[in-house]
Amino acid sequence: MDWMDPTWLLDRFGAELFWISLVIVFVECGLFFPFLPGDTLLFALGLFINAEKIDLFPGGPVVELLVAFVLLSVAAFLGNVVGYEIGRAIGPPLYHRDGRFLKRKYFDQTHEFFQRHGNKALVIGRFVPFVRTFVTVVAGVTRMERRRFFLWSAVGAVLWVGSILLLGYTLGQAFPSLGENIDKALIAILAFTVIPIAWEWVRHRRHGRNRHRGDAAQLQASEPAESGQEA
Repeated sequence: MDWMDPTWLLDRFGAELFWISLVIVFVECGLFFPFLPGDTLLFALGLFINAEKIDLFPGGPVVELLVAFVLLSVAAFLGNVVGYEIGRAIGPPLYHRDGRFLKRKYFDQTHEFFQRHGNKALVIGRFVPFVRTFVTVVAGVTRMERRRFFLWSAVGAVLWVGSILLLGYTLGQAFPSLGENIDKALIAILAFTVIPIAWEWVRHRRHGRNRHRGDAAQLQASEPAESGQEA
């Protein structure tokens, strides 16, 4: 889809893509649209700022990068706050609703992720598509303390925006031709975001097999005891 392609967005909107990016990041982090291009967009913005294809503020690319970092981090944090408050206010009905986009399995998987990682889920989850969108709602539904939520959401927003934005900017400096081959770069960043999903899937499968074996062993151990009692 064209609107998922940062290059298409840049060609269509020019430097105004920066302001559109703030909206996209805000929505993805809090308003239940996990299909938006958050990771690839941040990476592409780093490349575009380095190549001076986005130039809104005086002071050169470094100032542009710092302003982008601050405003995008704020947008990501505010998106989390909105998602948290929605989850806290009307979370249970959302959780039990199994719609086309808001599928219950997304909430279930995110809740399991949240339970396993605790506070760190708000940081780690930033780098995992889908989890990034739903973890804030789960925090609201489970009534996570606001102060704790705000603290770890802010940490996650700063690390997520800063790392991916800086990665795009740095690679743009090291490989100037990367801006002309951004499709390959976006494939690389997409692969990077898929790694956490694949790792969690492998761990989930391994945990499921181990639990199944443990249940089977426990069942076999209980059978002789039951037979002895009957005798």
